Amino acid sequence: MDNNDQVIYWDASAILSALFKDSHSHIATKWAEKDAAHFLSTLAYSEVCAVISRMRKENILSDILIKSSFEVFDQGPWRRITISPEWEITRDLSQKWSLRGADLWHLATSKSLQKDFPELFMLTFDSRLETAAKGEGLISLTGFRPSPE
Repeated sequence: MDNNDQVIYWDASAILSALFKDSHSHIATKWAEKDAAHFLSTLAYSEVCAVISRMRKENILSDILIKSSFEVFDQGPWRRITISPEWEITRDLSQKWSLRGADLWHLATSKSLQKDFPELFMLTFDSRLETAAKGEGLISLTGFRPSPE
């Protein structure tokens, strides 16, 4: 990748905002439309699948809307990656930031990927994860409003 390429690591909160209308959907949709490498980890995939399935079980969405949600998710811009964060990075970040386990995993995975993709940034709408991502030099763009192209 050259210096002009963007690499975006999406956590589950950002993906869900791209799939379902909420207060962050406009931002998530703009980023999903960007010509970039959109990374989707196995953990984020699992988290999103769990939320969609829970919406079905709790009768929040009909079966047809659940099926449609999975189709949009599977056809979205995300590049599925299978990666685990580096052990030492995970341990070090756990001592520095007060995060839930899954959020620590996303942060450590992003930091691990950043070694190979220095242009990588994390897109998240979780306030604690955003604070940690900013503190670690990952450019978390929760408040950034991309200009339409």
